Amino acid sequence: MEALAPTAIILLLFAALLAGWVDAVVGGGGLIQLPAVLLVPGLTPVQALAVNKLSSICGTITSAVTYYRRTTTDIKTALPMATLALCASCGGAAAATIIPAQVFTPIIIVALFAVLVFTIVKPAEGELTALRFTGRKHLGIALGLAAGIGFYDGILGPGTGSFLMMGTVVFLGYSMLQSVAQTKIINAATNLGALIFFTLGGHQIWALGLLMGFANMVGGYWGARTAIARGAGFIRVLMVVVVSALILKLGWDALAS
Repeated sequence: MEALAPTAIILLLFAALLAGWVDAVVGGGGLIQLPAVLLVPGLTPVQALAVNKLSSICGTITSAVTYYRRTTTDIKTALPMATLALCASCGGAAAATIIPAQVFTPIIIVALFAVLVFTIVKPAEGELTALRFTGRKHLGIALGLAAGIGFYDGILGPGTGSFLMMGTVVFLGYSMLQSVAQTKIINAATNLGALIFFTLGGHQIWALGLLMGFANMVGGYWGARTAIARGAGFIRVLMVVVVSALILKLGWDALAS
């Protein structure tokens, strides 16, 4: 990697800060941070992904801890989901080596569009927690959701936070705010799986990743505090914006390829 000018470092830190904020509120911070890292001179795409994951996990852990301390987080459900999602993401990463990501892109665009429509036409959904099930059935559905989303995160990735958040709202009955809190714990686990993979492969640029990670931590803390203060309505509006951006990006990439 080439030496970075002070201006470039400032821009990368700003991207990491903003990405941490967005990711803490609704997910999708990679839309901001990863393109910025890919512009770093001398960095390979794999190194850029490694730096992005290191920075992201710093912010995700920070926001997860912030939510846990300031909201009612169902940790008994979140931890088993996180463990299974971590294992599933490793399986997804292995599958990604033999299945082209382009195969899934049209399906993901349709799924994101369904999430967008649901968020708009069901504004009352997720205002309050009203669990659909209890006991083993609740845990079984939660684990099934974690396995599917974890595998998807490993094999492709875009929209993972949005899918997981909406899934816990629709299928489990959590409020938007509690769903975000659950999602951050699970996201931290899937990010850890990818981080281990990149680190063992020798792709990590520690100085850049940790520097951006500090900015991402600040953004994650700030975003979590914002979401807690502003509530479900604010989360829903930002989710519409982020999911729309994801649909446009994936659509553009599909047309370009």
